[in-house]
Amino acid sequence: MTNWEEIRTAYQVARIGTVSGAAEALGIHHATVIRHIDSLETSIGTKLFQRHARGYTPTEAGSDLLKVAQGANDQFAQLVSRIKGQGDAIEGELVVTSLSSLSPFVTPSLTRFGARHPNLVTRFLTDERVYRLEYGEAHVAIRAGPAPREPDYVAQAFGTELFGLYASNDYVERRGLPSDDDDLAGHLFVAHDDPKNRAPFHRWLSDTVPRDRQVFRGTEDRVMRDAIVAGAGLGFLPVFQAEKMSGVVLVAQPRPEWSVPIWLVTHVDLHRTMKVQAFLTFLKSEAANWSGFQPV
Repeated sequence: MTNWEEIRTAYQVARIGTVSGAAEALGIHHATVIRHIDSLETSIGTKLFQRHARGYTPTEAGSDLLKVAQGANDQFAQLVSRIKGQGDAIEGELVVTSLSSLSPFVTPSLTRFGARHPNLVTRFLTDERVYRLEYGEAHVAIRAGPAPREPDYVAQAFGTELFGLYASNDYVERRGLPSDDDDLAGHLFVAHDDPKNRAPFHRWLSDTVPRDRQVFRGTEDRVMRDAIVAGAGLGFLPVFQAEKMSGVVLVAQPRPEWSVPIWLVTHVDLHRTMKVQAFLTFLKSEAANWSGFQPV
């Protein structure tokens, strides 16, 4: 059976592209790297690399091995991060996930928390995909929408992000402002490309404004924000963001039906660790000063 050391060596060669680079990364002699590659190719009966003057290039089989080894390497790193998170010291890695739209709130707070704990490395992962806490992908998830229902998750209501309806000065000069909700059908709107998007304000827009009046549609918050600023139509912006922007005016004050509930989510195995508890306590205190956010 092929041993993990040989696979790990092949992974480093595929990743770096040279024997010497892989040897340095692994802390072994370059002759050992070559021996591992030769042994691995012999045991599986196929060439994993094309040798040339500039180094090693993975064959199709080598590329497949790289993908599998990368996954194994990432899972091991996540396991190590999760194990480290169970200690009593506020050090090592703190991995936090959220939507990128929450970055103006969270990033300054993470920076201040890190300044208090110089032995801490902060990783703030923002992505549309939902990170799996049970796989050790993060210590804390800051999630928007309905309360998570996974049985091993601890979900705490954190607060509400406020959204208002805005327009650019240019749009107002061209088309004026709606007098009330009945007047909305006579205006143009910036909307999400997916009419079934789950954000409360997007749902309200889909239910209230005809689709043919939603003339500019996007999938990313920054794109829709830029479209509103450019005068494409009326659209929703987080209050905290709009307050710092020039060239936009408030069309309609935030409403409860437009607000987005925010949750702090942890895995039950890590919830009571010192690092996680310290960060949760700190973040809750920070939220009291966030404009456009109503903490619980």
